[in-house]
Amino acid sequence: MTINVLFAAKSERWETYEQPLRKALADAGLDARLSMDIPPAEVDYIVYAPNSDLQDFTPYTRAKAVLNLWAGVENVVGNDTLKIPLARMVDPGLTKGMVEWVTGHVMRYHLGLDTDITRSDARWEPRTPPLAQERSVVMLGLGALGSAAAKLLANIGFQVTGWSRSPREVAGVTCLHGEEGLKQALGRAEIAVLLLPDTPATENTLNRETLALMPRGAFIINPGRGPLIDDDALIEALDSGQIAHATLDVFRTEPLPQDHPYWAHPGVTVTPHIAAETRATTAAQSVAENIRRGESGEAFLNLVDRDLGY
Repeated sequence: MTINVLFAAKSERWETYEQPLRKALADAGLDARLSMDIPPAEVDYIVYAPNSDLQDFTPYTRAKAVLNLWAGVENVVGNDTLKIPLARMVDPGLTKGMVEWVTGHVMRYHLGLDTDITRSDARWEPRTPPLAQERSVVMLGLGALGSAAAKLLANIGFQVTGWSRSPREVAGVTCLHGEEGLKQALGRAEIAVLLLPDTPATENTLNRETLALMPRGAFIINPGRGPLIDDDALIEALDSGQIAHATLDVFRTEPLPQDHPYWAHPGVTVTPHIAAETRATTAAQSVAENIRRGESGEAFLNLVDRDLGY
């Protein structure tokens, strides 16, 4: 029996994903009809991007699951018409890209590379950076991305502490959770990396109170979600020297408005949401695997907990 798979995303995404998805479905041994135009009552699975025109899931009475193309689900998880399982995207290609980006910026701060890169005079100032084992890095968020990045940093030799809202275990990483755990983690965060989901419970995780807990002169790297940081509080902390520098890849409004103070602040590096991107080939394989599981009666991978919001 043919499986009807609706691709519900922007048309430019269809051009990128059509062939990888067709190949991944065939490689998985699935007889699938993949299209952007299937009558709702005939759809078995929805491959979905939250910015698509499909916002009412009520007519999709036969659908078994919505398979998100994005790692973030904050723009769909609260949809009251969505009653079927929702799987977030955990793409091996995206994970590798995020780990490389995070590691690069952690090493940049650890080695003090900006001192030489931005030098504009002829000063000769030798310095010896600490070894990784002498540097404390804190990973806020221990999902698939945070855990992968934390493991690599620990393998390099950093003292890595991970924090999450609920208990987690990651090999080689000191794992903390809960409100008290957050305070402990930030107290040792010479470099803090934010890879938390965007939920009401994580908004402004870094605010005036929590930024003050960090060692003076700490560094912040945020490739997670813009709302994780109170922007005004961060600018105050940068101006006072409490935070030495912040590299920010995500923002509450994107593109970041041209008049936003982050652009001109000497203590901020702005990158245009480039830390990690879903790769069509590997993402298509993840989608096909979940469809195969659905058809064989196995549990879907990476299901979203509606109560937690991720």
